[in-house]
Amino acid sequence: MPFRTGGFGGSEGLAGYLRENGISLLIDATHPYAARISKNAAEAALISGVPLVALRRSPWEKQAGDRWIEVETIEMAVAALGEAPRRVFLTLGRQELLPFERAPLHHYLIRSVDPVEPPLSVADATYLTSRGPFREVDEAVLLKEHKIEAIVAKNSGGPASYGKIAAARALGIEVVVIRRPDLPLVTSVETVEDMLAFLDHFASFPTADAFAPRQVRGE
Repeated sequence: MPFRTGGFGGSEGLAGYLRENGISLLIDATHPYAARISKNAAEAALISGVPLVALRRSPWEKQAGDRWIEVETIEMAVAALGEAPRRVFLTLGRQELLPFERAPLHHYLIRSVDPVEPPLSVADATYLTSRGPFREVDEAVLLKEHKIEAIVAKNSGGPASYGKIAAARALGIEVVVIRRPDLPLVTSVETVEDMLAFLDHFASFPTADAFAPRQVRGE
């Protein structure tokens, strides 16, 4: 199967690529926080006339017992930790960790898929490299072992990384939740299975009506 990596040169570049390669359907399967990519995809679809469907997991909803502080940005998450030293579990991408250097008073437990290089310029940090899914029972053990007092996480949605949220609820741990950015209003599905079903429908009925902006849910 052909593939390519790297950028396209914004929405205009992507639109040109879609036209030049005879693409009949564009799928936005990026992370819920990749707002710029999703915006470029939506604009490219309009420019090129190629229909677009997005794979978007529903965000987690606050449950009874959750101690959430919801913020808009990473910088606001840093501020929400307060001015007293705390033991903080960071579950963010490597590129989003740098703002926490402004709050070196905390001890940080940092988990990432790839090693954090260079490490943060803070006095006290522990690094874990691991890839989910993470079970609630294992997350509870991790939180208790490291005596975590607060978690900073994105509202990624889906079950793979929800274990820490459920474990925090059970243990009464505060979670600073970074809200999702605004994304373009396009046709979307929640799961890979829903996407495959949608593609089957598109193959049989490739009409514009299938792409009126809405959330498509599985049966």
